[in-house]
Amino acid sequence: MAYFRSPAKIVDLTAPSGGVTVGLFYLIGAVLVCANVTAAEGETFAGVTEGLFDDAAKATGSAWTEGAKLYWDDTNSRFTTSASGNTLVGYAGAAAASGATTGSVVLTGQIAA
Repeated sequence: MAYFRSPAKIVDLTAPSGGVTVGLFYLIGAVLVCANVTAAEGETFAGVTEGLFDDAAKATGSAWTEGAKLYWDDTNSRFTTSASGNTLVGYAGAAAASGATTGSVVLTGQIAA
């Protein structure tokens, strides 16, 4: 029988190759998380799966509108509005100019397809 442990907004995961740095995003299996602590490779770390994050790395070249779908570009470790080859992870929490290098992101905690 399964027992409820906690809401899955913060989960303990194993740091991937190279470890994790607090405040940066990592695609772990099928879910994007923001590291809540810094951890070396193989160590357990707390990853945040849902919520509003400011100053998240943004791809330049396209403007964001509030509520625009955002995708994770795992190759370049940044959020983008381009679906091609990227993983849908949430939406823009605020508008951001085309030339901006950071933006406001809402992670929805959905499983990456």
